[in-house]
Amino acid sequence: MNAIILSAVWGIVMMYSGIFLKQQSTLKYIAIAGTLVLIIANWLEFAGILYIPIDTKGLSSNSTFGLLFNTIALVSTLVYFLLSGSDIEKVNHNTAEYFALIFFILSGVAIISAFQSLLMLFIGIEIISIPLYILAGSDKRNLKSNEASLKYFLMGAFSTGLMLMGIAFLYGATGTFSIAGLNAGLGEPTVLMTLGIVLLMVAMSFKASAAPFHFWTPDVYDGSPTVFTSFMATIVKSAVFIAFFRLFDGAFGKFHPQWQLMVAIITALTLIIGNITAVFQQSVKRMLSYSSIAQAGFMMLSLFALNNTAKEGLLLYVSAYSIATIGIFAILVKMKDYTFEGFNGLAKQEPLIALALTIFLLSLAGIPLTAGFFSKYFLLAAAIKTKTMFWLIIVAVVCAAISISYYFRIIQAVYFKESEEPVIVPVSNNFKVMLLITAVLILIIGFKPSLLLSLLSL
Repeated sequence: MNAIILSAVWGIVMMYSGIFLKQQSTLKYIAIAGTLVLIIANWLEFAGILYIPIDTKGLSSNSTFGLLFNTIALVSTLVYFLLSGSDIEKVNHNTAEYFALIFFILSGVAIISAFQSLLMLFIGIEIISIPLYILAGSDKRNLKSNEASLKYFLMGAFSTGLMLMGIAFLYGATGTFSIAGLNAGLGEPTVLMTLGIVLLMVAMSFKASAAPFHFWTPDVYDGSPTVFTSFMATIVKSAVFIAFFRLFDGAFGKFHPQWQLMVAIITALTLIIGNITAVFQQSVKRMLSYSSIAQAGFMMLSLFALNNTAKEGLLLYVSAYSIATIGIFAILVKMKDYTFEGFNGLAKQEPLIALALTIFLLSLAGIPLTAGFFSKYFLLAAAIKTKTMFWLIIVAVVCAAISISYYFRIIQAVYFKESEEPVIVPVSNNFKVMLLITAVLILIIGFKPSLLLSLLSL
């Protein structure tokens, strides 16, 4: 409850700060302070020391899994503000409103990490989605940004309609919105319940940009301001997957064998389409858009497996993926050219930034000693434990190998190609230090993943 209430309150604080503060740069520090308050409040609730007591009538209930994800999401947001907070100011003059919208999104993230009813799931998803439509079109002078906002709104509205239809079918079949009530259904799922499960799976796949419901993702991510694409592709995507996992584990876990094949097909399509299409991109930003689809495929393995190892692997994956991708986008927004050639000679001009970028890319590729390696390992191990559909594991491993080619293409440009002109705008020493700290965090999680996973047993 702490994260839900305080993030909403801080969003209001950010709006009023824009009225009374003349210097836009001060807003970033207020946002950072608010994120620190949220992290502390969420951690106190996680430790059972201090929390805001509210009777939710069974609609919402915090768990160790949900609170730990909240911590990961809030820490990732803190890294995002520290690295990219100053770039938010450059998008438009409505800086305070942009920060406020991000805090409102965090409130939605906290809701869907604790929902116990389909109604709360719907409310949480919409609280996340509506501000994102605005952020996607925040660069009003850019036609691509306007197009991204419109596409995102139309696709989001369509998937929301499917979600509501699925919820209606499930209510008609069971007479309840409760997650526990849905899972307590007797016997085999009825026709109405099967339709509801399928519609919810399609709707959540839309939100998570899983194939074949991914077609909005490249255009929306590419057209949105880069600094907001970073947030959309990491924290928001991770939150959707946590909700996806909690929904199908808590409500439909009893019927897992009936829908497991459908998940396997969606997972395989997402991995294949995301990775193969990313190979042929010439823009690094668009490549990262397709890469995010491929990463969604790996996260879908947790839904396929639906066991304790999958739960651990998903938390590890969202932390490794979010932190590394936020770091890459923070560097990308400083680049003068978003093509692969735009990274030529970066290592000679900015060796520290090149080193951090390399660590982030190695983590996304799943190279050993980085957080990305163990996150992929845990999800593959979870899938193997099901002892079914080993073809899916082979597809995942092959696609992981394919991903190395386009991640290493950037590394090749950074270290082995030359550029006579500056490839990156001048950056402060504070930015470089924060990038290195973020890279070290990736390595720490890679060396000792138990530091994060041990918290699940508290």
